[in-house]
Amino acid sequence: MTDKPRVWVSRPTFPDIVAGLDEHFEVTCEPEEIKFSPAELAVKLMDQDAAIVGLKEHIGAVEIAGAKRLRLVANLSVGYDNLDLAALTAAGIAASNTADVLNESVADYTWALLLGAARRVGAAERWLRAGEWKATKFTQWLGMDVRGRTLGILGMGRIGQAVARRAAGFGMQVIYHNRSALPAAIERECNVRYVDKSQLLRESDFLVLVLPLTPQNRHAIGAPELAQMKQTAVLVNVARGGIVDDAALADVLARGGLAAAALDVFEGEPNVHPALLALDNVLLSPHIASASHDARRAMTALAVDNVLAFFGHGPHAGRPPTILNPTVLAAANPTPS
Repeated sequence: MTDKPRVWVSRPTFPDIVAGLDEHFEVTCEPEEIKFSPAELAVKLMDQDAAIVGLKEHIGAVEIAGAKRLRLVANLSVGYDNLDLAALTAAGIAASNTADVLNESVADYTWALLLGAARRVGAAERWLRAGEWKATKFTQWLGMDVRGRTLGILGMGRIGQAVARRAAGFGMQVIYHNRSALPAAIERECNVRYVDKSQLLRESDFLVLVLPLTPQNRHAIGAPELAQMKQTAVLVNVARGGIVDDAALADVLARGGLAAAALDVFEGEPNVHPALLALDNVLLSPHIASASHDARRAMTALAVDNVLAFFGHGPHAGRPPTILNPTVLAAANPTPS
């Protein structure tokens, strides 16, 4: 009888879901959130057959150099900019993500940020908590109505589409830009219209960013793009830190070149650009757009399912649901333990 394959889980998650691995694997779960150095990650991965990791684990050639048993890295995220997919593929290591299961939760939170920024919720709450509410002037705390405005979406994947569908309840016109236009049937379903990027920037009253972080998309919204936007516009970023040039955004907000912003992601997070922290017209949250019980449990379950399936177990045996580099599967040819 062979030893069970080993799985390392890099952060505390939901024990009842991870327990689904116990029958077939020797599982090691980290008991607390830790930021591992590349050298520490290399040690953690060295004797593992699979790993379930989060965005704070950056895994590339250095981290997997000694991981001779490693066959799968299951990412607890839709985005996988923390994984060097080319290095993993070259080493014959499969990778997966948690696509689709968090679309609706992220879309809900996107609207929470959008509405909060439009109506100055963050600044008003801070003012109230500071004991400043002695009386309210009739023209104080004026925000922007959403109904009837133009919503622009940059990056029209499934999350972008979920954001767009919610706009119908606010009677908004929705325009979008993507690498390519969506099929006509999806455009009709979401009630959206494709435009080029410049038109998107010029016409959006609310601009939502929902695109992946790639080298090509880094600072997709920088000083030149911000200069094209309306002074009355609101920018919402739930994509990735690095999509926006945070320093340029802080400068534009401070000068009144943009009405407001709402950000769930930042360059260099968990650090936030100090100029953003000093502004009252930006609503900030700590990368929690998918942080609902339903979404995070579903993300964990999908990561577990990918591990089970890769090693030939469960309803998707041999067919991990959200594999990112499927060419590795044929070469790996895993067999049940």
